[in-house]
This record gives sequence, structure tokens and C-alpha cells, in this order.
Amino acid sequence: MADYDIIIIGSGPGGYVAAIRAAQLGFKTAIVEREHLAGICSNWGCIPTKALLRSAEILHYGQHAKDYGLTLEGTFKADLDAVVKRSRGIAVRMNNGVQFLMKKNKVDVIWGEAKLTKANTIVVAPTKKPAMQPQGPVPKGAKGEGTYTADHIIIATGARPRALPGLEPDGKLIWTYFEALVPPTMPKSLVVMGSGAIGIEFASFYRTLGAEVTVVEVLPQVVPVEDAEIGAFARKAFEKQGMKILTSTKVTKVEKSANSVTAHVEDDKGNKQTIQAERMISAVGVVANVENLGLEALGVKLDRGVIAIDGLCRTNVKGVYAIGDVAGPPMLAHKAEHEAVICVEAIKGLHPHPMDKAMIPGCTYCHPQIASVGLTEAKAKEAGHELKVGRFNFVANGKAVALGEDSGMVKTVFDAKTGKLLGAHMVGAEVTELIQGFVVAMNLETTEEELMHTIFPHPTLSETMKEAVLDAYGKVLNA
Repeated sequence: MADYDIIIIGSGPGGYVAAIRAAQLGFKTAIVEREHLAGICSNWGCIPTKALLRSAEILHYGQHAKDYGLTLEGTFKADLDAVVKRSRGIAVRMNNGVQFLMKKNKVDVIWGEAKLTKANTIVVAPTKKPAMQPQGPVPKGAKGEGTYTADHIIIATGARPRALPGLEPDGKLIWTYFEALVPPTMPKSLVVMGSGAIGIEFASFYRTLGAEVTVVEVLPQVVPVEDAEIGAFARKAFEKQGMKILTSTKVTKVEKSANSVTAHVEDDKGNKQTIQAERMISAVGVVANVENLGLEALGVKLDRGVIAIDGLCRTNVKGVYAIGDVAGPPMLAHKAEHEAVICVEAIKGLHPHPMDKAMIPGCTYCHPQIASVGLTEAKAKEAGHELKVGRFNFVANGKAVALGEDSGMVKTVFDAKTGKLLGAHMVGAEVTELIQGFVVAMNLETTEEELMHTIFPHPTLSETMKEAVLDAYGKVLNA
């Protein structure tokens, strides 16, 4: 008889949610972690970065107090040590919260590095990987090294920063998001290589705190996964804030001195220049943690560096599953959490719906915020759809004007023949909170008529969503 019904390797958003759902369904469950309970998201990703960005947002409002009829007396500035301390304190709270959830749901925590030796067996050894500091204590009552068996093993080992050859982060002059979260001093200047969510969020944070920031992006637009109009709108906003942005440009070489870097860059036309800065952040994506798990010996199939799975998170080896970043894009915490539920419920025989990646929203918490779900206009055209596209600017929304946040827009993409909402794209204040309205609509297969007949409260930013729907059909009211 196996030690457990289910063992999960990795305790990030996918892993710990899988453990909770498994326990809820009556499975005897264990979770293995080698470094930080709650994973990268809560300790070194999603949550602590939002804490930093919140501090930057408050600083921004303080610097613009006169715009709101307010006067701040005395000095109003960022205390970097205090900002970082607050962020790390929030990470500790998240870590403690997951510890509590494991105890509440009677999930055993096994501390160490796991390797599969059979489809139903793992060997846990002491952790070899140096933990990013600060690291919390090992959870009380955690089990340690040994051999453990389970009927089902779920791999949820996440991902790590990608390093480009010759441009590898060194932790001092070239940072990953780890070092960018805990800067020992405030850099006066910064080069950010990559303008995806991670890169542009750190660019936004450091620019707001006063650093001179240059963003280098190899693709033709910033935030390249987003709709082209949204990317262009965001770029104008970033440049207005003082960011320098170079698109269709790559970093070819970095020279290091005692306390600065010189980045050599080249655009797609062959034009070259150098950029000097105190630090550089490498934000060129992530790579799945598939090494040292015993996957090759078991014959677990990989596809372009990630574990290949079906719609119910099953690998090609019976009894072995994968969820989250290690199972491929989009590499988002909420995607991992949903896969966790699908995976465990499928094991239980509850027949969950497979993941529909078209319904996964993406959010970037820069200033202004960016959020989207579904197809961009270009992708929808490529797919052969005849389109109706709507747009609505925040400048015509009363709540946005009252908030002093009238720079933003909402874009909707509909199938002209069926009225199906194919995609929604936003940039502006609090759009990361608004996007879920369109996500729900898409999941419910809502048409344009139903959205038009939905009453949106006034005055709210959400009215921009309805107006963008109306605009797609020539019925916009406030523009």
C-alpha cells in the first residue's frame, strides 16, 4: 500500500492548491518543497512585486498631490529599505498563510529535493540548491529525506529566470527579478532587457522611484503579447514618464566595471549604440524546472523544454501529472491554480472541463496597468474571423476623470457573424481588476446583445467596458 494517494512536488500556486483540493476530496496528501513554501509567486514573484509597486503608486500620488488640491508639507520620498522591508514582510505573511492551509487540510509537508525513481515513488534528499535569501524556517512538523510512494504524483516545480549566453545574471551588476526585489541600494540608472510583464513592472517601479530607465525589447512593441494598440498606448505613457524604450533592439554584449555596466545594443537595421547604467535587469522570460526530477529515466515526454500534458494535466506516463509553469505557457499563477483543480478532480473521476487557454486573462501591474483576455485583433484576423472592434477611452469616463486617471482605453474584439466576444484588451487605472468581467462573459459565452443589455453601475471605471462593446456596434453613448 502506498504512503499517500497523491504527492505533489513543488508548493507554489499550482502545488499548494492541488494539495488543498486533494485533501478536500479525501485523498491522503503530501507536498514536497525544497526552498520556499508557497513557491516563487508568494515569496519572490507575484505578491512581493505588487507590494513594491503599491509603494511606488503611493509615491506617485504624493508627488502629484497638488493635482488633487492637496499640499504635502515636509519631505515626501521613498525609503528604499523600508519599501523592501514591507514587501518582504508581506511575503512572510503569504508563506505563513500557506503553512496554515497545509496544517488545516492535514497535508504533510516533506522538506527537501524530490526525484522520481518510479511512476509511484520519489526519493527526497537534502536540498542542493542554495535558497534565495531571506528564507523562512522549515515548517514545523515537516518530514525530511527518505523514500515515499503515492498512487499519483503531480509535478509542480515551476520555472526560473532564463539566462542568455554571454549575458548571464551575476547577482551584483546584472539582476534577475530575485535581486531586483531586494536592492541593497537604489540604482540611479537601469537597463531592463525585456519588456514582458516582469521587465516592464520593474521598469515602472524603478522609474517611479527616480531611476533613469532604458527598456530594450527585441520585438517591435513593448509588452509584446498584448494587442498592438494597447502596446502603443502603453509605450506613450511610459515615455511620458521618462522611460527610454528601444524596440526591435537586442543587447549583444555587456561590459562590467566596478559598479556599472555598459550594454551594447543593436536594432533590426544594424544601428548600434551603447548604454551605460549602474545595473541591468535581465527579464527575458523563464525556463521550466525539469532537471534532476528523474523524468528522462521514466520516459516522461518533454516538449520544447516543458512537460507535455493533455487537457487533464496527464503526462504520457500513467500516474504522473504536471501543472503550472513546468507544464508550459502561459506561465501564470492563476493558470497553475486552475490546472491544479482540473488535475485533482480528474484523478477523483469528477470529469472536469479541460483547460481552455483562450479564457486565461493576463495582467501587468505597471503604471498604467495592462490587462487582456482572448485574441488580439491581429490574431483574430489571422484566424479568419470577420470582426467588429470597439474602443473607448478613459478620458470620456466620469469616474476616471474624477480619479485623475483619464489616460486609458478599453478595446473589444467581436466575431461579426455570431456576436461572440473573441478578446478584450485594456490599459489604464485598475484594469487588472476590471478584466475579470470580460473573462466571466467569455466563459458564459455571452454575446454582444447580452453585454449591451447589462446595467453597469455609475460612476465606475467599468462603464468603459460597456461603452467599448457599444462602440463595436456603432452605439457608443459617451464618445
